Amino acid sequence: MSRSYQLLKYLCLLGWSAFVVFPFLWALSTSFKDANSVTGGARYLPWVEFEPTTLGWRSLFASGSQGINIVTPFLNSATVTLLASIISLALGTLAAYGLSRYKFRAGFVKNSDITFFFISQRIMPPIVLAIPFFLMLKEISALDTIWGLVIVYIALLLPIAVWVMIDFFDSIPRELDEMAMIDGCTPIGAFFRVILPNSLAGLVVAGMFCLIFGWNDFFFAFTLTFTETQLLPVAIVSLNSSVTPWWSLSAFALISVTPLALIAVVVERFMSRGSLAGAFR
Repeated sequence: MSRSYQLLKYLCLLGWSAFVVFPFLWALSTSFKDANSVTGGARYLPWVEFEPTTLGWRSLFASGSQGINIVTPFLNSATVTLLASIISLALGTLAAYGLSRYKFRAGFVKNSDITFFFISQRIMPPIVLAIPFFLMLKEISALDTIWGLVIVYIALLLPIAVWVMIDFFDSIPRELDEMAMIDGCTPIGAFFRVILPNSLAGLVVAGMFCLIFGWNDFFFAFTLTFTETQLLPVAIVSLNSSVTPWWSLSAFALISVTPLALIAVVVERFMSRGSLAGAFR
């Protein structure tokens, strides 16, 4: 492998890393600026040519009219995302296992059609689902509530869990099910004692996707809530007024990204250990 190829490879990686990291550095620097630094500060090196201030960060935790309520939207987002992800992962795993191991036929509808139905729920534009969800939640008095959003998010995240887990179950030989049942397991016992432990990487990936999509959703959080239940993305956008506090907005955005970044780091290490364990078996 030539040195020029190695140099080109590292330059590409460096350029891509800079492209990915730059928005975060920009937001981090803006979170330590005041109004004058944002609107009339340095022109060529705005991320270093300013006097740092913690005004943006202090406003997130200050009390009274000058403070921004970040705790309640954060807890609301965490509650809705975690509950919806756990339920979606549980239901999606069972549905995916059934579609992977058994053949269903109702007239011309086959397993592939059922699988595509789940996938089509993610292809469909969210605006198509907004009015049905709004009317449904209104009918059951769940508009602007945590549990109403959990129901909606389960409908959004379940197709992701099914889609990811079907591929993992298909990659596991059916002989494992048969061997477990020969050893005395029932089909349910074979699933929980043999197949599910071997699908740990798939569960982690599906769970991570559910958390990411649930945490980042803005459209349904905005259309199905008003004042009682405000999620983090809506709270961030609500900071935009006639005079946008870019310093507070940047600090708020960085805090909203932190949980997903931590999850990605933990999940990456966990998946590496799982892959190694599988290789040694």
